[in-house]
Amino acid sequence: MNPIPDSPAPSEEQDHRLRLSWPRPAAVWNEAAPVGNGRLGAMVFGGAHSARIQINDSTVWSGTPGGPAAALEQVLARGAGPERLAEVREALRKQDHATAEALLMDFQGDYSQEYLPYADLLMTLGTDGDGPGEAAYLGRTLDLDDGVVEEELELDGLRVRRLTWASAPAGALCVSLAVEGGRTDLRLALTSPLRVVHSGYDHAGGVLGVEIPVDGAPSHEPSVAEPLRYADAPVDGYDPYGAVALSIATDGRVGADDGGWSVQGMSYALLTVASSTSAADHWAGHRSRTRQEHREAAAATASGALALGADELLRQHRADLRALLGSAELTIGPRRAGTFDVERDVLGGGDELLTATVLFQLGRYLLASASRPGAGPPANLQGIWNAELRPAWSSNYTVNINTQMNYWGAEAAGLGPCHEPLFDLLDRLALTGAPVARELYGARGWVTHHNTDMWGWALPVGMGHGNPSWAIWMTGGVWLSQHLWDHYEFTRDTGFLRDRAWPVLRGAALFCLDWLVDDGNGFLDTLPGTSPENLFRAADGSPRSLTRSPAMDSALIRALFERTLRTAELLGLDDDPVTAEIGAALPRLRPPLVSAGGWLQEWAEDLPEVDPSHRHLSQMIAVHPLGQIDPDATPELAAAALRLMDRRGPGAMGWSWAWKTVLRARLRDAATARALFLEASGPLAADPDTDAPVDGSQWGGLLPNLFSTHPPFQIDGNYGLMAALTEMVLQSHAGTVHLLPALPAEWPQGRARGLRCRGGVEVDFAWSGGVPALVTVRRVSGDGAEPVLVRFAERTVTLKLAVGEQAVLDAGLREVPGEVTAPC
Repeated sequence: MNPIPDSPAPSEEQDHRLRLSWPRPAAVWNEAAPVGNGRLGAMVFGGAHSARIQINDSTVWSGTPGGPAAALEQVLARGAGPERLAEVREALRKQDHATAEALLMDFQGDYSQEYLPYADLLMTLGTDGDGPGEAAYLGRTLDLDDGVVEEELELDGLRVRRLTWASAPAGALCVSLAVEGGRTDLRLALTSPLRVVHSGYDHAGGVLGVEIPVDGAPSHEPSVAEPLRYADAPVDGYDPYGAVALSIATDGRVGADDGGWSVQGMSYALLTVASSTSAADHWAGHRSRTRQEHREAAAATASGALALGADELLRQHRADLRALLGSAELTIGPRRAGTFDVERDVLGGGDELLTATVLFQLGRYLLASASRPGAGPPANLQGIWNAELRPAWSSNYTVNINTQMNYWGAEAAGLGPCHEPLFDLLDRLALTGAPVARELYGARGWVTHHNTDMWGWALPVGMGHGNPSWAIWMTGGVWLSQHLWDHYEFTRDTGFLRDRAWPVLRGAALFCLDWLVDDGNGFLDTLPGTSPENLFRAADGSPRSLTRSPAMDSALIRALFERTLRTAELLGLDDDPVTAEIGAALPRLRPPLVSAGGWLQEWAEDLPEVDPSHRHLSQMIAVHPLGQIDPDATPELAAAALRLMDRRGPGAMGWSWAWKTVLRARLRDAATARALFLEASGPLAADPDTDAPVDGSQWGGLLPNLFSTHPPFQIDGNYGLMAALTEMVLQSHAGTVHLLPALPAEWPQGRARGLRCRGGVEVDFAWSGGVPALVTVRRVSGDGAEPVLVRFAERTVTLKLAVGEQAVLDAGLREVPGEVTAPC
């Protein structure tokens, strides 16, 4: 069996592929190319003589399953709880902000846990161990359609081809090397930045056993003396352990020693890497395995993958990823296929149409690589790629926008299955957040604040000194819960609504019902409330964050209540007592307001912002993603939203750019959406290794591997730009499919295939001269009872389609005779 994959013959499918290329190996991490299978992520550096692949496992987090409960006990011991909450509310009613903030500091736990690096695979090529010899690197490519990194190099007169991919079907990272014109030697080492407690090597491979820290402090808490803390024994029955295994097949002679492996005289080699961790057992709800069992499991997965051979491994991987990524496509401009030099063709700014096309597909590729059903936790602040033992913001889940932004485009871009790990996290938060709601606030249901992690941290963070503008925010879970309804809207899957969405929505609604307080004038308020992460000027001129009913709170709770009621109606659960409570509370929520200056108001009162150009646009959640403010249904509020956007201005960092671009698209301001996109897609001009201030005074940009950065790197910018590009060409809120609602004049042609719409609808269309040329609308899910409204400019057509039927429309949105088919 030859373990080296054959070079496939050119085909129409190959000609359609979109590849990124770099002429040099990566000198630093942010130049490396990412691969991932939802569980294992890797950054491929490349190199002619020495090469590095840095490896992550999405379940390798500091912390333990019992961490959130232990932190809650500590917070309660400091005096936090319903009685202290009553004191906070009384202080705010008296406008005593300083006292309210001081009292709330006791509600803060320490911090959520960290997503950590896991291992490094190091490769050295060269004959006889005499140094690098004559070596030339001929470049590397990343195929955004099949997730394979390909390198070509010359070494001592030999041609070497190296492929790297992360296979979901095999559960392994795979590397194949093929030598043309002779044989060479290979030296391999498998290392870890974590505490290595086991290593075992033989001619077939080996296993590295590592202990994982039970506590990790974020880099913004420099006062923590021991930022990484290991346990010398299991903690409450949990043993924080991981095993990473390597298997080797080659025609060379393999030797093993404590430092790794040496392969002499090879013409080919296939390497497979697999992992098994205690945290993965916990995440999946399985029994905890012993360390020996983890080593055996990792080795079995690696050797099982190896036994398939490179041809079959690659075939299975390509079939799996192409089935997911091939479901949808968006091309801005005349070309999609080809191999494009990242520095020259994408970051060089010469072809914004190509850049848009690349960034749409890159966002899809990164989400499909980082978030797969059943693989592990959802994509975090860095997806599944991180090399730092103390990453910025712990590379955790920041749920006052960033985690949600990761998944804004999932459904519309044809990646609905990639949404599922987020629902798994929600299930966990509904459990860990219930005692926090009960003990901290005397409320039913469940609550989550500003940060969480794979263990389901639900407390406020901040160590007793975090500014309430970000640390004290009780509606993080309310926002996350909206994703359950979004998934239903796109799929019309009532089974999902009943089994996954209803329990979580109901619990979030119960918390909100108990969290709201009567203001004495007929309204129900959140008190205290903050508007992440902005501050206002109090009457004495001091910057403050705590008040009643920020616009974001009211919008989120209104959406939650409406969607919970609608879910109960669809499932025939109208007699559930929670529906009556929601029905009574819903009309008492505060509506969106317009400030005296004419822009959408941020708080219940018209308070002056400390930073009028703040990077967060929290009140704009009513525009996107909630869809409560719309140019057609609420034109005055939409105009006020645009005035707020003008006030906040351009630029900032990757995620803020993405949000601003999405918002401009939703408000049909195509020109400004394009301008923001062009800003966000330029190369980072600053030092990528120096974290920028969070005030937005230093703008971000794209790194050499096209990761979006603040700086530091945050992947939500990549995912958010994907969502923004989708919104510019297709929207489906408010019961209507909008074609080209925010298309810039500079993007006159393009095509879309397989983009998804609310109502269980899929759309293909092309456009030329800014006008759709031919539109295919098909019903792919749901019961087909509701009509499909399709709109372009001022023209709207109503279609009646059963599941499996499609209609084809011409440029005037007239049905093409004979083109309605069943099934499609």
